[in-house]
Amino acid sequence: MSKQRIRLFVTGKVQGVFFRQTLKVMAKKNDVFGWVKNLEDGRVESVLEGDEDKVNRLVEWAHRGPANARVEDIDILNEKFTNEFSTFDVLY
Repeated sequence: MSKQRIRLFVTGKVQGVFFRQTLKVMAKKNDVFGWVKNLEDGRVESVLEGDEDKVNRLVEWAHRGPANARVEDIDILNEKFTNEFSTFDVLY
């Protein structure tokens, strides 16, 4: 299974709607590691590392987000897989 690292920048109504917490739950269910945090400009940033199909599953979810979110845009950056994470954390 090929490994992948993705950095996401999600724009829209994505703060105050449990986006970070729900992404953490989804990441744990899919054995994806990394982190997620709110940015001061209203976006959410996340780094996801894991099996390519599982990371892609989370990217697909991020296009919708949780029930009260309104995702307007998502920037996806492919990065070099580093295997530096052993957990998925919400950063503050």
